[in-house]
Amino acid sequence: MHVTQHRDWNPGEQMAFGLIYGAILVLSILMALAEAPETPYRPATVLFSSVLAVTLAKAFSELLAHAIQSRERLLTRTALTAAWRHARPTLAVANVPSLVLLVAGDGLMDFQVAVAASQLFCVTILAILGARVGWAISPKSWLPVVGATLAGGIGSALAALKYAIH
Repeated sequence: MHVTQHRDWNPGEQMAFGLIYGAILVLSILMALAEAPETPYRPATVLFSSVLAVTLAKAFSELLAHAIQSRERLLTRTALTAAWRHARPTLAVANVPSLVLLVAGDGLMDFQVAVAASQLFCVTILAILGARVGWAISPKSWLPVVGATLAGGIGSALAALKYAIH
């Protein structure tokens, strides 16, 4: 899916799609992690490599779709740069949770605390971007609070689902 970039958007707003997608993806992968990891670094490896795989698949699919729609050559510098620019924020979200899980793998933090901190990080991203949506629609209303509550609530529900499943 290609999201139209607006010139008057700041860089954070231009990355919103990837950040939201990445936060939900990380929450989903955290949901699938075992309660007690078999090996200390496996959760961090699984999280980062899974997000990397999805990010590369997204970039590759955008590259192919762009070539089909534009009839342009596939491997041009412009097409590759655009595909990576759109996919990069998705992978960026996985960095902090992966690092936190690595710290837990070193024994410097309890694994469950690391998972909770990672979930909180993703929910915070969703709440901030939800508030930004409300602000973009109507800055002098209650919509930023509604946007933050709705997006943060969806993230919180995904985080809670991990504990309901396990």
